[in-house]
Amino acid sequence: MLLPYLAPVLVEQVRVEDGKVLVVARTRDDTTVPCPDCGVPARRVHSRYRRQLSDAALGSRSVAVKLCVRRMFCGNAHWTRRTFAEQVAGLTVRYGRRTVALAEIVQAIALALAGRAGARLAAVLNILISRTTLLNVMMAIPDPVPTVPRVLGVDDFATRRGRRYGTVLVDLDSHRVLDMLPGREKAPPAAWLSAHPGIEVICRDRAGAYAEAARAGAPQAQQAADAWHLWDNLAHAVERAIIAHRSCLTPPPPQHPEPAPATAPDPALNPDTGAEKWLVTRTRERHRTFQDLLAQGWTISAIGRELGLARHTTRRYAHCDNPEALADRATRTTRLDAYRPYLISRWNQGCTNAATLFHEIQAQGYPGRTPQAVRRFLRPLRDSAKSAPQPPPKPQDLTSWITRHPGHLRAQEDRLLDDVLSRCPELAALRAHVHGFARMICDHTGTDLPAWISTVHTDDLPHLHAFVNGLERDSDAVTAGLTLPWSNGPVEGHVNRIKMPKRQMYGRAALPLLRKRVLLA
Repeated sequence: MLLPYLAPVLVEQVRVEDGKVLVVARTRDDTTVPCPDCGVPARRVHSRYRRQLSDAALGSRSVAVKLCVRRMFCGNAHWTRRTFAEQVAGLTVRYGRRTVALAEIVQAIALALAGRAGARLAAVLNILISRTTLLNVMMAIPDPVPTVPRVLGVDDFATRRGRRYGTVLVDLDSHRVLDMLPGREKAPPAAWLSAHPGIEVICRDRAGAYAEAARAGAPQAQQAADAWHLWDNLAHAVERAIIAHRSCLTPPPPQHPEPAPATAPDPALNPDTGAEKWLVTRTRERHRTFQDLLAQGWTISAIGRELGLARHTTRRYAHCDNPEALADRATRTTRLDAYRPYLISRWNQGCTNAATLFHEIQAQGYPGRTPQAVRRFLRPLRDSAKSAPQPPPKPQDLTSWITRHPGHLRAQEDRLLDDVLSRCPELAALRAHVHGFARMICDHTGTDLPAWISTVHTDDLPHLHAFVNGLERDSDAVTAGLTLPWSNGPVEGHVNRIKMPKRQMYGRAALPLLRKRVLLA
């Protein structure tokens, strides 16, 4: 037995022809076939004809089925149809040139990869099909049976950002995409809502077109403004308020005393880090280890072999009781050492140009040919002289700190925020209002919105007042969004998922094709 779905037919021959597996079969003569229109069983045979079907590949070879089927007379004398061709369940469909199994594989490839990518995968599976045929197969798949949701989520998505948009409708109970409509205007969603009565809650963003569409198409439904969009609107209002108080972000200039005159850097310290040089540290540790081994009775030569020291170095460690003398010796001298006092004095007089100082000491006999050593010597002096004030925080950073949970702020962010708020009482009041709105979102206490709005009006925050005025114009939806547990999170997830097939079908992602892939995915 080759394939399970060939069981209803009689397989007469299986052969390999031109690298293809060819199955020759025919339908059974002792079976009755119901008419596809009236359902009356038919027994009279009109004629026979042979049809060829492509099947799923068998290993590395494609498979074709040559099937001889009967054309039957319809047994219903009162029906207009006279003849019909019999179909084999699980193997053939009307006008189909592929078996049911291969048709399902082709549909799965088309839905997953669409045109060119699907054709490449089909070629690997020994399925000869073009990208256009794959798209036609996908467009021929019927849409899923539409259902009327209890809670509907509405949002827009871009087919071409900034130019063309669409509207996606999602069932927030099952998180399934119900439909995709052209544009983001009022008319298409209103027509869809009118055709699907029974919706109880419509969760949307702050767009006025969707609010008007909900009132026109589903007046009985309760509208709920999405909490994330409310928070995003508040964050924009906070940023505008901070920009209006930009002068409060910069701290007053500190009263610095006169800078102390520069002194020569310690040659035993690293000028970049301020720590002791590694050569000095190593010399101190070697001297300490040498003295410990010497006190334990080791000979000088044995200690030298143990520490890996040369003979003259070993003798110097043995006869030196003062480790500081060894540390001073470990500090390498340079040709610039003799001119250090002069460079320090000129630096304190205000001459900080390395090239000028280099030419001055060169005239005094300095043998160096480039000013690099002078620049290295002056680098720690420049670093210690730098006293540039820390730049004030940006309005975007301050907005992020105010709209973030206080427990999620770093210590430095918390310190900078408190420093700014201590200088600006308006921004301190703004932060208190933001935290109050956050508590309403987290605790679903939309009934506290009127009291919060009254509190905001008592402070001199014009940009926050504009945000509050927008809430008052849409107060019912805002209160419902702050009270009900529904949000547009699943809708935003689908909007993000739509980007993948849209980019995959770049140049051919018209809305009907994109809609078919999203609905059937």
